Amino acid sequence: MIKKCPKCLTGSTKSQEIYIVLQNIRSLFNVGSIFRSADVFKIDKIFLCGYTGYPPRDQISKTALGAQDWIPWEKARQTPTLLKKLKKQGFQIVALETGKKTKPLPKFKPKFPIALVLGNEVKGLTKNVLDIADEIVEIPMHGKKDSLNVSNAASVAMYDLNLKRK
Repeated sequence: MIKKCPKCLTGSTKSQEIYIVLQNIRSLFNVGSIFRSADVFKIDKIFLCGYTGYPPRDQISKTALGAQDWIPWEKARQTPTLLKKLKKQGFQIVALETGKKTKPLPKFKPKFPIALVLGNEVKGLTKNVLDIADEIVEIPMHGKKDSLNVSNAASVAMYDLNLKRK
């Protein structure tokens, strides 16, 4: 069963669309924060995959501050199936992850429309999702830590991609 946002409006033209795909995000507060950032950065749609929670949930509402009511969203069970479908529709699939085979986000040149995929707070993205991705990008880290909270990483990536829209 697919659940969709009951009150969503669509925004930009297809050629410049940015979708966010969340795979197995545990924290509903992170999901809500990503909704809020999606509003700020004019994201066109969010897909909530696997066991990622979806509205209505109090924890999502607390951090989304209502954005879950107007950002288009859809619940999808299988992330790989969704990504293959989006790829057939012409979306570039971009995974945000850390690792050896990554490209620094500032040097990445997106080909819109784009689907940015973010994974579980501890385990990251699954191998089958990474195998589907056209590009794997990472946010350069300069401190002692080598990762950000998923909602913070999502915000940084959304900001960067939004700047690169024409």
